[in-house]
Order: sequence, then C-alpha cells, then structure tokens
Amino acid sequence: MKYIILLGDGMSDQPEAELGGKTPLMLAKTPYMDRLAALGRSGTLKTIPESLNPGSEVANMAVLGYDVEAVFEGRGVIEAASIGVKLEEGDMAMRCNLVTLKGDIILNHSAGHITTEEADVLIQYLNEQLGSDKISFYTGVSYRNLLVIKGGNKQVTCTAPHDVPGKKYEPLLPKAADESAQSTARLLNELISRSKDLLENHPVNLARKSAGKEPANSIWPWSPGYKPAMKSLKELFGIQKGAVISAVDLIQGIGVYAGLDVIKVPGATGLYDTNYEGKAEAAVKALQDHDFVYLHVEASDEAGHEGDFDLKLRTIEYLDQRILKYLLEECAKMEEPVTIAMLPDHPTPWKLRTHTREAVPFVIYRPGAEADAVDRYDEEAAKLGSYGELSGREFMEALLKPM
Repeated sequence: MKYIILLGDGMSDQPEAELGGKTPLMLAKTPYMDRLAALGRSGTLKTIPESLNPGSEVANMAVLGYDVEAVFEGRGVIEAASIGVKLEEGDMAMRCNLVTLKGDIILNHSAGHITTEEADVLIQYLNEQLGSDKISFYTGVSYRNLLVIKGGNKQVTCTAPHDVPGKKYEPLLPKAADESAQSTARLLNELISRSKDLLENHPVNLARKSAGKEPANSIWPWSPGYKPAMKSLKELFGIQKGAVISAVDLIQGIGVYAGLDVIKVPGATGLYDTNYEGKAEAAVKALQDHDFVYLHVEASDEAGHEGDFDLKLRTIEYLDQRILKYLLEECAKMEEPVTIAMLPDHPTPWKLRTHTREAVPFVIYRPGAEADAVDRYDEEAAKLGSYGELSGREFMEALLKPM
C-alpha cells in the first residue's frame, strides 16, 4: 500500500448568514471531493493544541502525527531547514515577513505578494545595512524570509502579521516575555525601525508604487525558536521513503525534518495561479518510487487571508478539478493500491482573514475498505463520518492502519 495526503491549506471555513449558513466548501462545485468522500470514510481532526496558536506550522506538523507541544520551536527554524540554513547551538531563527505599513497600521502581511526576485534584492540590501556577525537575513520565498540572531533569546512575544491586517502595529511590536529577553526585544524593535527608513524609498519599492503595487516598506519578525528535535516519519511510523510537494518553504522545512524528499515544481507559487497540474503530475510520479507523498496546496489559505470569498471558492474548485481528479484517475491505474487522504490543516475564514482552531474535515479512501455513509465533502458532512473526531497522531495512525 502507498499513501498520499492532499492538503488544501486553510480550505475549511465558518458558515456565514449571508451565504445561507454555508461555507465556501459547501458552495463550491467539488464533484471529485464528493466522490472521494463517497468512496472513503470521513471524520474531523483537531490539529491545534489549546496551548499553541493556530499557525500552519503547528497544524501541518500535527497532521503528520507530531506531538507539536513537545517539538515545536517556531516557524523560522523550520523555514531555515527548507532554504538550507544550518542553525548552530544558540542561534535563534525567526520568520521575517516583508510587510506593507500604511501610516500606523499593518496594511498587508505579504507586501502585496511581492515576488521572490524583488524580495531577494531587499533582503540582500538589509543584510548589507543591518547584518553583522550576530545578525543575518536570508531570502526565502516571496514575503516569507528569515532572520537569524546568534545568541538571541526566544522568550519574546511576537504577533503573526497575517493575523492583524488593518490593526495598529505599534502595540504589536515584539516584547520581552521575561527579563532575560529584554535585549533581544530591543534589538528586534530597532531592526524594524531601521528597516522602515531603509526600505521606504528603495528602488524596488519606488517601482512597485509607480506600478500601483503595495511596497515592502518594513520587516516584521515573528515566531522565534531554536533548532527542533524532530524524529523522522520513518522513526515515528515506519515510512521508508516519503516526499513533500509544496510551494511554501515552511512546509518544505517540515519535510526536511520529517526525513522527506523535497520535490519542487516549476510554476508552483503558493497562490491561486499555482501550477496545479504540475503538482498533481509530480505527486503521481513520486508515488512510483516513494511510499508516501504529502501534497500541500496553499492557495485557499492566501485567499482567506485576503478576505476574498470568490477567490477562495475558485481555489477550492481548482484543487478539486485540477489536482484531485487527476490523482483519482492515475492512482486507480497503479499496480500497488494507493490510499488517498484529503483535508485542510486549519480553517482560514474569509470573513476573519486569519486562522482559527476548529477541527477540520478529512476523508481517507483506502481501496478495498468499506466506505461509510458520508457522500459529500464539507465541514458538516464530515462530522457524520465513521472516524468521529480525532486529534494528535490519531489521523496518521488511521491513515496507515492495515486493512
């Protein structure tokens, strides 16, 4: 038996009165998701421990069966692994967003989804101006970049910028959680302040503003941590050879720590215009010589953060018709049977424009196994599934359980 997880990041949502009490998943045309539900067994999965914020790093690690409370060390350290930055003892890594500030508010967490090429110019400039033997900036993907501080103290309270669009930024600046982190908090605030002066009139931003685009006029560091002690999926579950496919460096970094091969797909953007077909084809190809594939699609999450209902609906339908359809057709042709699972990592309600911690709907289709009575895929239908509500490593155990 081989296994593939198709994860639609942020795909689930909350029912809205203006939508007749429905969610985008309920309203989207998803014949292949519904077919998967009819063939398989459904349930809901609680991915976010009460002690942690509902971030994608936490949720995806939970989907993969990790005890997140025991191993989680922040988003930055995971993304460091994805771009090949080796952390030494005492190195504190942080996600370093390029953001758009307007007046005293955080206008946009992604600097208008700045391109990686533009971001690289700005990050290299910041490294020249602000870097030292203690401070290093590294280019990631688009607005998602990395800050490493040697000897930094992770006991600082930071705010994820995608959680606070339209909010005043000064009350959200990094703060020391205890006395030991005062110097680190001061350093982070100084870096933010200096970045604003350096970036405002940088040629990249002048060109973006001339083109009617939002400028990347500040950094926003958050999610501090040290190198985590994560076991591989081989050690946890006996998966001999696995792969991860994602446009997002965060997910690639989790894959590195999990012992998965990272497969990069040309044209995979993490947005609605990603190369859906290319990712689906890469997943099927990977199944030829891998036992397990984790196929992550970011688009619905970004649509939720943008507060764009129509776009979120469209990204769900794209995942259904441009990825899942192909997976169902091609996996049915394989000599070795393939178990297909599908779920989001967390909800990203388009009205709230941020992550929430409700349990997410999942379906597991194992060829030859008896289906339950659920015949459609959405948040409410999954509650009627035979798996009930799972949490922690129970999802991976259910996925890998022999018939």
